Amino acid sequence: MGLIIAVAIIGLWLIHLIYILTLLSADYTLIKFYLHVIVQAYLYTGLFITGHDAMHGTVTKHKIINRIVGTVAIFLYAGLSYNKLRKNHFKHHKYPGTGFDPDFNVGSQNFIFWWGKFMIRYATFMQILVMALAYNILKIWVGEINLWLFWILPAFLSSLQLFFFGTYLPHKQPHTHEMDPHKSRTQKKNHIFAMLSCYFFGYHFEHHNSPHTPWWKLYRLK
Repeated sequence: MGLIIAVAIIGLWLIHLIYILTLLSADYTLIKFYLHVIVQAYLYTGLFITGHDAMHGTVTKHKIINRIVGTVAIFLYAGLSYNKLRKNHFKHHKYPGTGFDPDFNVGSQNFIFWWGKFMIRYATFMQILVMALAYNILKIWVGEINLWLFWILPAFLSSLQLFFFGTYLPHKQPHTHEMDPHKSRTQKKNHIFAMLSCYFFGYHFEHHNSPHTPWWKLYRLK
């Protein structure tokens, strides 16, 4: 089931991206323009969550296929390195909410500042090169306005969604004893909101408490 869900998310992301890049006009007066941007941003988030689950080995029990799916999902998301993300993510689970946690900002808890450091920390020269190359290849067939609005903007919105619901809200200070031992809080029980907000990742204490539970089963732990 995990592999079917992963392939479905990647497939929907790709199909919808092709549709909005080639067939949808950037008409700001149409409601469907905004709806498609939101849908694509949500699918981007699903793409990253799929890669994240692969890091925990929960897409499929077949290690090679699991790694392939994770590498593809993370690369399609923004040309990111699966190996680097996996290494840092396991540090995050081992040292959550501390100075050894690469996803946590020990100093300022300001959302924008923390998000900016978070983005810079995971950016690499190779990622920038890959994205620049992809952009220049895609603009041969797709107008640059469409690329900015339907390819770059949804990815940007997705990064905010992932960071806000998957890092900032769960781990921001002050840390309370209810967050121990993972220094992570969780959303109130509302499965519809949890799914729409970030694929159940608002149930973040549950994820840290059971990292080998796939995202689509986290609601059961709640």
